[in-house]
Order: sequence, then C-alpha cells, then structure tokens
Amino acid sequence: MTAASPILSLQAVQKMFGPHAAVDSIDLDIAEGEFFTIVGPSGSGKTTLLRMLAGMDQPTSGNILLRGQYINNLPANKRPTCMVFQSLALFPHRTVGQNIEFPLKIRGEDPAKRKARALQLMDLLRLPQNYYSKNVMKCSGGERQRVALARALAYDPQILFFDEPLSAIDYKLRKTLEKELKDIHRETKKTFVYITHSLEEAMVMSDRIGVMRAGKLVQVGTPHEIYSSPNTRFVSEFVGDVNVIPVSLGSKNLLKSGLAPKGLKPPRVPEGFENGHLVIRPEYLRFLAKAGDADNALTGRLYNEYALGSRIQYQVRVGDTVFVVEKLRQQPFTGKLDDDVIIGWDAKDAILVTD
Repeated sequence: MTAASPILSLQAVQKMFGPHAAVDSIDLDIAEGEFFTIVGPSGSGKTTLLRMLAGMDQPTSGNILLRGQYINNLPANKRPTCMVFQSLALFPHRTVGQNIEFPLKIRGEDPAKRKARALQLMDLLRLPQNYYSKNVMKCSGGERQRVALARALAYDPQILFFDEPLSAIDYKLRKTLEKELKDIHRETKKTFVYITHSLEEAMVMSDRIGVMRAGKLVQVGTPHEIYSSPNTRFVSEFVGDVNVIPVSLGSKNLLKSGLAPKGLKPPRVPEGFENGHLVIRPEYLRFLAKAGDADNALTGRLYNEYALGSRIQYQVRVGDTVFVVEKLRQQPFTGKLDDDVIIGWDAKDAILVTD
C-alpha cells in the first residue's frame, strides 16, 4: 500500500463513563483509502471508539480530525461518513431498490438518476438487477448485507464505518463476504474503518489492524506484523492458536524453562528482557526423528489429532503442558496416539514477549 495523507487523526482521545475509561488516550492516524480494522474482545472499547469516529458520541478529552479539521462536536449527519450496522437497519417494507435509493431520495435526486445509481451499485455488489423490485425481507442474509452496503455507498461517503456487520452470518457465507468486501474496497478506493472481535476476519481484509485491550490500542500493524511479531502475549493469543512457554533469561544465552532443564535456545532477545513468554506458532513446530534435528526439542506423548480441512493439528502433551503442532494434509504424520514423540522448533521461528 502506498503512503497517503491521514484522512482521520486521533490525538489523545479518551472517553470516560464515570471513573471508567472506555477509550484511554488513543493516538492514531488512518490513511485515505485504507482498510483499517479495530479488533478486540468484548469490553475492549472498540465500539465506543467507532461511535466517536462516526459522530454518534463525543470524546471526553482529546481531538478527532478529518482532513486536518477538528470534528469533535460535528454530528454524524454533518460528516461525509456512513455506518453499516450489525443489524443492517434496512426498511423491511420497502424493495431492494427503495432501500438503496433512500439517501438519494433524501437529497432530492431525480427518480431516474436514483434508479440508475441503484442499478449501478447492485451490479457492483453482485445483486441481480431483477431484485430491484424485490421486497428486501425476501432476500437471504447475505443479500441483505449487500443491500445495506449498497445503500451506504449511495451516500458517496468519504469513509465507511462497519460495526461487526458479518458477526451474525454463517461461516461459509462470512468467508465469501470477507473477500467481497476486500474486492469492493479495492474497486471503490474508499476508506473503510471496520470493527470485529475476529482477528481472522481482520487478517483477510485489512491493510492495517489495531488490537484493543481495556480501552487502549496495544498494537497497530499490518496483518503480517500482528501475526508474526506480536508485542505481548495477549496479542499473540488473540491471533489464533499459539504455544506459550513461561521463560526467564538464564546464563550462556539460554532461556530457563521448567520444560527443558538444560535451557532453550532463544530467538532475538528484546533489550531489557528478564522474564516473559516464548511464543511458537503451531505451523513452526515439527516432529523430529532425533532431538538434534532442531534448535530446541521436547519429548512428549501424542495425545490427539484434528482434521481441519487442508490442515491437520496434533496435540502433544509435555508434562502438564499441551502443545499444538500443525501440518498440511499432504504432509501427514504417521505416528499413532499415545506414541512418545519428539517435537521441536528453530530459534528464529519463535518470539519472546514480556506480557
């Protein structure tokens, strides 16, 4: 993604509810044309942050700037933005076309121009043109999602905000719509600001991701950076399956761990690191013929296996700790349950985090 000027800037933005900081001193720039996703567990503050960006709430302190202009007190209907809600908020007794045309009707657009624009957006959103006169409640969940997005685009907003719009949709359709949203973002070149509790969803669509915890943005980066270089244990565990070993820095540049009395060879050690966790993604763990075949090795018992489509995950118990090893289906492991196995990883494939 090429560099672009910020369309939205947050400067020490805070939102208080009594003594509680739902959003706590956030600084952030969102580039024009960017697909920026805010992720976090329930109660992390992501919805409160989105509502302030959209103009539905005002910050208690700090500033929000749109193209360099302060908009803290500018109401939502005066901003060049639009929200796609989780509930979709479609008009149930109107047709697909009437729903899409609604913002154009409010502006007083000519009926012929409204219809032409609605049909254009239906093509973009892969809705058949014969749906124009179809009652919106007779559409499927995925089709109604597309209608809501077409209506939002009819406003021709500079920024589209999305409040977990795919959370109530079944898995297969959600995967399809994630790809379609990314395609639509590329075609429209609009700025998308999206919130979700699913980092997997964010990884598919986003240019950058901001991870929230307890009102703070704890890490902002590209999907690759968030996945490969998490800065805390919280971020690493929020991104799918992960193996975590409590460790401390020992002598001879080894990590002390109760699982490996002789120590573990570390990856790059952050400056000032003393105690923390060693993080290894399941795809970087592998079964070994002998301990010397990797920088680090542990002996355990093959406890279970799970078929996950193109991947297979294996559970290996090392003492009271369960490790997850992941392999592609075309590279299966021939061991049997309850076999003693050796698992290992190379130092460069692990991450040290302090939290």
